[in-house]
Amino acid sequence: MTDTHSQDITSQNDQSQAPQRTPFYQSHIDSDGKLVDFSGWELPIHYGSQIEEHEAVRTDAGMFDVSHMVVTDIKGADTKAWLQKLLANDVNKLTTTGKALYSGMLNEQGGVIDDLIVYLMNAEETEYRIVSNAATRDKDLAQFNKVAEGFDITITERPELAMLAVQGPNAIAKLAQAKPSWADTLAALKPFVGADLTDIEGTDWFVARTGYTGEDGVEVIMHADDAPAFFEQLKANGIKPAGLGARDTLRMEAGMNLYGHDMDETISPYECNMGWTLALKDDRAFVGREALVSKRKQSKEDNTAMKQVGLLLTTRGVLREGMTVTINQGTDNEQTGIITSGTFSPSLKNSIAIARVPTSLSEDDSVQVDLRGKGKFVDVRVLKLPFVRNGKQQFDS
Repeated sequence: MTDTHSQDITSQNDQSQAPQRTPFYQSHIDSDGKLVDFSGWELPIHYGSQIEEHEAVRTDAGMFDVSHMVVTDIKGADTKAWLQKLLANDVNKLTTTGKALYSGMLNEQGGVIDDLIVYLMNAEETEYRIVSNAATRDKDLAQFNKVAEGFDITITERPELAMLAVQGPNAIAKLAQAKPSWADTLAALKPFVGADLTDIEGTDWFVARTGYTGEDGVEVIMHADDAPAFFEQLKANGIKPAGLGARDTLRMEAGMNLYGHDMDETISPYECNMGWTLALKDDRAFVGREALVSKRKQSKEDNTAMKQVGLLLTTRGVLREGMTVTINQGTDNEQTGIITSGTFSPSLKNSIAIARVPTSLSEDDSVQVDLRGKGKFVDVRVLKLPFVRNGKQQFDS
């Protein structure tokens, strides 16, 4: 990895199994992308400069191949009831076709199997679409099918589809320039809402005003056969190809979780800033609810509850995943937490991190990190996430 201090987000794939290629593979080669193995997929870490790609998304427009994400369509009379059992958030919030909902999918112990987005695809509430993470594909599909027992639904994975995220303050304008026939649809598209483009573009085209960068933009789904030409069309209209490295620094600045780093099956939604996604006001019996509520109550009683915060390092050095966060070092009130993601922030020109710390942490507490593991601690500033949103710093200097 060059041109950055980002954490290592590449995966160690089984050497006996070659990584899969997305429909944009040749587009990456033609654009001088440096390919790496990410969750079993061959994807670009950058196209020459991760910093420039990051800046393009923060100030203009960039595009990411996210075809490794898993698209699953669910249809049937019981689809809504199935989702209400499967997800910790409540699909009753999806009141119009195309509306999207972010949710955790929990195990019986209240840990996060995956975080995902679900879309309502028809007015009859019998068709929904889920977009979930590549790294958790097998266990996600297993959970879908396990919970589906007794429900009248059909679960269909859509591996023939490709997906491109177009992000940045000028992303929608440049996309409309590349696709004039989409202009009215894009102009009417509200955040966290999708639209079927079949009448305009043909079968399998779908666009949603969602993303993973903290900037405005959309994610476009299409058939694999249409992917290369679409990539080139956007590139010709000034949308810069961007790789995994920039995607990681952008999402960290935006305070967004990466599965397997900031959360996993042992982590509660409360511990990874996903408490706002929990729909607990009614008595809906979703998977993991009982354990989630019980453990939350117990952790508060025995003072072991954890929360997610941002850390800012204003001196030299880089905060890294796995580093211990020490609170009130050397006092009777000493506690510890852990950094779950860390990087150098191109926007802030300092190192930032996402950390899991005791909920008792206050602004008055002294917080330090041993950067080199040699007992030489440096002060870090605790901040509420996000660090950056819509190109603007979200905290006072």
